[in-house]
Amino acid sequence: MKPNKVKRKLLEGKSATVVGGLNNPETVDFLGQFGFDGLWIETEHAPTTWDQLTNASRACDLWGVTSVCRVTTNNTSLITRTLDSGCTGIAVPHVNTKEDAERAAKSAKYSPLGYRGMGAGRQSYGESDYYRKANDETLVIAFIEEVEAVDNLDDILTVDNIDVFFMAPSDLAASMGVPWNPWSAEPEPREVTETVDRCIQKIVAAGRTAGFLAREETLETVYEKGVRFFLTNWGPWVAKGARGYLDKVAQIER
Repeated sequence: MKPNKVKRKLLEGKSATVVGGLNNPETVDFLGQFGFDGLWIETEHAPTTWDQLTNASRACDLWGVTSVCRVTTNNTSLITRTLDSGCTGIAVPHVNTKEDAERAAKSAKYSPLGYRGMGAGRQSYGESDYYRKANDETLVIAFIEEVEAVDNLDDILTVDNIDVFFMAPSDLAASMGVPWNPWSAEPEPREVTETVDRCIQKIVAAGRTAGFLAREETLETVYEKGVRFFLTNWGPWVAKGARGYLDKVAQIER
């Protein structure tokens, strides 16, 4: 089992870069060449099949990047199957209580750290000490994305074997009654910004790793807040290039 690039960088106190919004193995394979630390395979917000998930994680392995999969729910069997399919990182949505966080962490770890089923999958091939290595190398991300999670954050942060506590502003905004699209031009609602900043401060003060959306124009600000797990989306890059190309065509036709 290869070293988990995202985990290693975070343990060294460095920032880890992950590109999200992916479910197609060919797109994952294409993006692998650019040197990001991880690629985010989406199943909560994409119609990803198990075959696509498995092949996307294989593409990550070929490029030596971490394959992070966001599952649809905090379910032990689902998390086990996802990791057995070859992913080396798991992102669990709607972690609202200490018990939710414990379930996420224990579902991703073999005994004695957790209760992940003792199957293995392709990451175990050729490994004589697979279960220990899997416990060391598997990345676990807990999503803090509802008011209930914010209220319970102090307790959630006491749970071991969670590598990243990720603040999700759009779902948090919806939970607060002020829906907002983080990829739009609209500014983040002030009350959401204040809540996110307060939570990031708590995460960092507890000696844990904070994760957040980090676009090129917000990277410096996010870093200064203490975030070290950077998630971005490839869609805006395509949109920017497409608009620029069509604007150029319009200019030369005038």
